[in-house]
Amino acid sequence: MHYDPYRTKLFEMRLSDIYNKYSWLSYEFSLKDFISMFPVVYKRGVPVPPDRPAGGDLDRDVFLEVLVAFRQSFR
Repeated sequence: MHYDPYRTKLFEMRLSDIYNKYSWLSYEFSLKDFISMFPVVYKRGVPVPPDRPAGGDLDRDVFLEVLVAFRQSFR
């Protein structure tokens, strides 16, 4: 798989759904900052799942939802 802008936008849409689901995230980050915490990185043409952000104080459940959104977007 190579860079696919459609799947990247789909992942960003799912991230915005997660952001809107948890109201406390808006007190910690802006939507743009939240999405930029999870960049899509390709290694040998394959998208690599995002790591847990070091600077952000994210709940375990939120990070798991981000991983699920990544898997659903890039299967």
